[in-house]
Amino acid sequence: MRKMARIIGRALKRKSYFTVASYFHFFARIYLFRWKPTVITVTGSSGKTTLMHSFRAQLGAQAAYTDRANSTFGIPFHLLGLERKTYRAYEWLLFALLAPIRAFRTIRPERLYVTEADAERPGEGRMLAKLLRPHILVWLSLEEAHGIQYEPQATSDTPHALTDEEFLEKVKAAIAREFGYFLEETRSLAVLNRSNRYIEEESRRTKAEVLFVDTKDAVLLRVQRDSVDFQTSEGELSSPHLIPPDAGLSLLAVVKVLHYLRASVDSKFTALTLPPGRSSVFRGIKNTTLIDSSYNATMDGMRTMLTLFALYPAQGEKWLVLGDMVEQGKSESLEHAALTPLIEGTQPARVILVGPRLKKYTRPLIAQDPDAPAVAAYDFPGEAYEDVIRNMRGGETILFKGARYLEGIVEKVLLDPSDASKLCRRESVWVGKRKKWGI
Repeated sequence: MRKMARIIGRALKRKSYFTVASYFHFFARIYLFRWKPTVITVTGSSGKTTLMHSFRAQLGAQAAYTDRANSTFGIPFHLLGLERKTYRAYEWLLFALLAPIRAFRTIRPERLYVTEADAERPGEGRMLAKLLRPHILVWLSLEEAHGIQYEPQATSDTPHALTDEEFLEKVKAAIAREFGYFLEETRSLAVLNRSNRYIEEESRRTKAEVLFVDTKDAVLLRVQRDSVDFQTSEGELSSPHLIPPDAGLSLLAVVKVLHYLRASVDSKFTALTLPPGRSSVFRGIKNTTLIDSSYNATMDGMRTMLTLFALYPAQGEKWLVLGDMVEQGKSESLEHAALTPLIEGTQPARVILVGPRLKKYTRPLIAQDPDAPAVAAYDFPGEAYEDVIRNMRGGETILFKGARYLEGIVEKVLLDPSDASKLCRRESVWVGKRKKWGI
């Protein structure tokens, strides 16, 4: 009975999702109309947060930023000044009562509004695009993130059985169509990645001016312990943080937008800060170097971080601690198998895989190579932590990337325990979940 009740509850939640969201969008639209900022929206499957923080590094207090709010509910909540804290059901009732009042709250002083917007499910891109109607859009990535949500669309018009590759292609095309609604609503300028064929195809949907950038326009120059330099069509651009090679295109896109706005540019992005779990570098016990990229993992995110790690100037052995990529649906076998050459390309001395997908689809492919590194696979992060401690000799450089609460492992091997405050998912709800997962 309880299982049936949970199933029914989830079904009702899915059915009412956009109905409830439309209530908050109505009042958020009133506030946005009263405010009238220039809206800059960054969207895509990955790299959005780095993009938004790159804008913050340049624009500072001139703009307001959505920060962690990028969803159907998150953005209207941000506009209305509503912040979820307890994640209890009563918050929804409280927010519903406050929304009409908050629509008429004092207008913010900033004239620019930099928003991070996602399309995790069908309908979300269309709804957020109609709310924001961005003046400027930056869309640089498209891949199969949250693909499980788009599987029904991918098979709805298919008269025959699809191969895995055909199915993945249709899922990506469906995701691209949803992101394309942002293009339809863009009013002035769209900065798009010409190197991504899905984005290039969707570019026809906008009436705004289109400015294409290309991966050839931003070439990685140098990778240092915790900084990266790029040679771009706008000259040399630098990040004071360890960001992956593809993020050079993000820095370039930001500079292009700043030129469009006739704003000044800091080519070194001196004020750039990144949220926890995005390529932070820490000192670990036994003179180890820890690269914490544990916030999430998509295929594109995995590829770019592993590519960066292959170039990273490590002093000792390189280790990988990788967690599953989730919500990929039927194509998860293809995507996890595709990690194998990327993993091998980093030339690691040890690979620790965490999660049933990596265990099933990735480990066998690595292990069949006679020259493969030592590889272990576990279901839970607590088991992976024990492996790290058991085999660590000292001086290793360890990359943590993926799901399964890997930040819990990072926390336990920090040299300075106070650095734990700089890790992701510090709220009590996540502490409880990590304990359940053995870490």
